[in-house]
Amino acid sequence: MTASNSKAWDLTITSHRGWFEFHLRELWQFRDLLWIYFRRNIITEYKQTILGPLWIFIPPVITTLLFTVVFGKIAQLSTDGLPAPLFYMSGIVIWNYFSSSFSGTSNSLSGNAGLFGKVYFPRIIIPVATLLSGLVRFFIQFILFLCILIYYAINGNVEFFPNMYLVILFPLLIIIMGVQGLGYGLLFSAITTKYRDLRYLIGYCMRLLMYASPIIFPLSIAPDNYRIFILLNPITSVIEIFRYISLGNGQIDLFGLLYSITFTFIIFIAGLLIFNRVEKNFIDTA
Repeated sequence: MTASNSKAWDLTITSHRGWFEFHLRELWQFRDLLWIYFRRNIITEYKQTILGPLWIFIPPVITTLLFTVVFGKIAQLSTDGLPAPLFYMSGIVIWNYFSSSFSGTSNSLSGNAGLFGKVYFPRIIIPVATLLSGLVRFFIQFILFLCILIYYAINGNVEFFPNMYLVILFPLLIIIMGVQGLGYGLLFSAITTKYRDLRYLIGYCMRLLMYASPIIFPLSIAPDNYRIFILLNPITSVIEIFRYISLGNGQIDLFGLLYSITFTFIIFIAGLLIFNRVEKNFIDTA
């Protein structure tokens, strides 16, 4: 055996890969590239805009004001005694992380076809970098939510009682929303390489899912004949628990939380499997 044949390669690129050969270890091997994409997503998104990073705050503020006027004042939907801006902001902040994880990763393959054809690197790096940059935006918007919470705690005439002893569940809720959005994104990213029309449905799917979630209404006012469908939404329990911890309003449903964790795991594995299968032959069909 020659020296060249006996050499142990750090990375082997093959055209054949099994269904469960994810090679996630390559994420660590290409961690510098992951960091570059992460920084690029943060820096270039608001580059050459007049307001710059202020755009991180503007969407949740405008959405909260719009929901307060339309659903709070005009439709007069209940907020379970909470100030409308605080109630809506609590749902919008965590929803935005799920939404950005889903929509941002759903174009990972078709949106980078030119780059994939020139150089090899693990394709999963792009959606993971999108997930991490969305996490930064989430924490910034969460700080905005805390500022509103502190304002009402000091100056408001309403009482709410955050359950700080359950704050340990916060990381779990964030992981569920991010990984579930990533799973959907990987799935749609793989499917839309062949069926490009489906990418136009993503926006509609996001809006339908948002209105089927307890963001603009508390679960307590959901009609009994529709309640089961709302509970089947895997992000319902996450939003309710998030409100229960931060505002003392909402419901702790351990079965619902377990259902959300299980659903998230299944959709992530399914998305990863199909993404892993499609990305090998994507350039040949792009």
